[in-house]
Amino acid sequence: MNRSIAGWVTHHWAKWIVLVLSLVIILGAGSLGAKLTSVQENDIASWLPGDAESTKVIQKSAQFSDPDAIPAVVLFVRDTGLTPADLATARSDAAKIAKVTGVTDVTAEPIPSQDGQAAQVIATINMGNDGWDKLPGIVDEMKHATRGSGGLEVRIAGPAALGADQAEAFSGIDGILLLAALLIVFVILLVTYRSLQLAILFLLCGVGAVSTAQGAVYLLAKYGGLTVNGQSAGILSVLVLGAGVDYALLLVARYREELHNYEDRHEAMRHALHRAAPAVIASGATVIIGLLCLLFAQMNSTSSLGPVGAAGIAIALLVMLITLPALLVIVGRWIFWPFVPRFGDPIKSETGMWSKVGSRIARRPRAVWIGTSLVLVGLTFGIAQLDANGLSNEESFTQAQPSVAAEKKLSEHFPGGAGSPLAVVAATDQAQAVKQALRGVEGLDPSSVEIKGEAGGTSYLEGTLTSAPDSSAAFATVEAARTAVHAVPGADAQVGGNTAVNKDVQSASSADNKLIIPIILVVVLLVLALLLRSIAAPVILLVTVVLSFGAALGISGLVFHHVFNFAGADSSFPLFAFVFLVALGIDYNIFLMTRVREESLKHGTRRGALIGLGATGGVITSAGFVLAGTFAALATLPIVFLAELGFAVAVGVLLDTIIVRSVLVTALNLDIGRHIWWPSQLAHKKDVPVGQSRDEPIRSTADA
Repeated sequence: MNRSIAGWVTHHWAKWIVLVLSLVIILGAGSLGAKLTSVQENDIASWLPGDAESTKVIQKSAQFSDPDAIPAVVLFVRDTGLTPADLATARSDAAKIAKVTGVTDVTAEPIPSQDGQAAQVIATINMGNDGWDKLPGIVDEMKHATRGSGGLEVRIAGPAALGADQAEAFSGIDGILLLAALLIVFVILLVTYRSLQLAILFLLCGVGAVSTAQGAVYLLAKYGGLTVNGQSAGILSVLVLGAGVDYALLLVARYREELHNYEDRHEAMRHALHRAAPAVIASGATVIIGLLCLLFAQMNSTSSLGPVGAAGIAIALLVMLITLPALLVIVGRWIFWPFVPRFGDPIKSETGMWSKVGSRIARRPRAVWIGTSLVLVGLTFGIAQLDANGLSNEESFTQAQPSVAAEKKLSEHFPGGAGSPLAVVAATDQAQAVKQALRGVEGLDPSSVEIKGEAGGTSYLEGTLTSAPDSSAAFATVEAARTAVHAVPGADAQVGGNTAVNKDVQSASSADNKLIIPIILVVVLLVLALLLRSIAAPVILLVTVVLSFGAALGISGLVFHHVFNFAGADSSFPLFAFVFLVALGIDYNIFLMTRVREESLKHGTRRGALIGLGATGGVITSAGFVLAGTFAALATLPIVFLAELGFAVAVGVLLDTIIVRSVLVTALNLDIGRHIWWPSQLAHKKDVPVGQSRDEPIRSTADA
């Protein structure tokens, strides 16, 4: 950061202006952030790209059915067979359900099953402008309106019931998730700094960054057409808190170091900002650019996460580089109590743990990096256990859900796709031919295929799947149905419905994995090349990043399969894990290598590597624990995708900070030496031998 800007932020009276303006912005944005839930779109159909076949069906079928309408199946079951009294109860309950606010239509007569043990009533719910958030309340009212007694069992299944369970699962994402993340971060900070007041200051800035980011994202969603769902909102909270505290840790570590060199804390902060801000800004910019690469994704939910996350990181940078420095110089040195850094005291990084680790690595750096690499390569084989081909509705939750149990019961007495039909649109003059083609598709109940409406030269057809709507068999039926109707000349037929939507989501996510991951790798390589002014170093660092990602995914695959007993992973999981592990993991590369380069200019690369490790090893490790802790908080939500993502990122970050950055990269720096900066001028600077006596400690340029 420019010295004049740093001086303005920490000026004796300007710091108060910075503080007041920051508080005004944070409080104003926070009030908007509280409304973020109101603009979320958790309907999976809204996540799809506009050119997906199921999306086109939704658009064309809007004239035949309300796009805000969603069916619920009220199931009545008696294992010994329904009695006339049971059917009378079903009719009575249907009349009560029809009076529930939000229910727009209910079948007049219960539909009996062929085995005589069950009957179903189809209720249509209009979600209106409130989206999925109102579903839990409506479904609860429907449950209260039904009465099962004397052996008569009543359950609610179908898309509405599933949506209600999903809305419930995400309902605590703003409060519970943030609270869990704050608690984890607080404990880590308290253990790291052993200063209660400093930990509280970190968290206040972190919460301020999160609330401001939520306010900014609310405005983007409300007026900028950005798609935000519960998933991206939850990720935003942990991303901003984790990354923001990481940036704060790096700045405070440098500030604490400068307090040993300058008696005036304002001067110390000026130098800390001047030295640390470029690395922090470069790290944040890299994460922002990496996240914006998601804009190339087909999935709306994935592409929208890019600007959501990027906005969050930008705000975290501003808060931690402007608000936090002003606060620190206002409160003074006592914020570090009971371990207050004093002017003239020795800097512990010169003789700390990571300096000792560096000395051990320096004895046999080649053996260290080869051995570490082999271990990481071995861990990547665990990826074979990672089945990232999508999850069924039951497999998507970490806890048993009423809608899933009801869906199972429904499939015991009715075709598996009851309540979630296949939807088809076709040209009216070919509607009969399309109907006959659908009746010949294996996996569809032929008697259920009917033309439901005709308008404007377009016909709307429905058919019931014989298998569960979220099963692989149902996906195969969708593909077979598409092949059959596409073959009808002049029909321009397209297949949609909830099952088709889910299938298109999985296909688009798989395509995004293949497209986005290479783009991010190229972008990160270019950013590192510009920052380090080298070609060799970025290529080597990128290889370590990929190796770290592979090992993290391998560990995750083994744990998911053998410990957590998860059935698999969502098809978008590899991409999300890659984005966060690489984009955030590169932070630690930048933190370390910018300091190594700074010291190498004076001491040579090998000594610079040891000084850089000693100065940044502690803060990188602390930052890694904080980021891992915030993402681990995702496990508090009963969603398998988020639990898996939180675990993978937490493991990957810890692996990255403790092993890859601090051991593997340092060993490579020591072994390759000055050639790692090729082709820059620094590659020609001869290294100073790393061997020193214990009476001559390695000192950083901060002491000069």
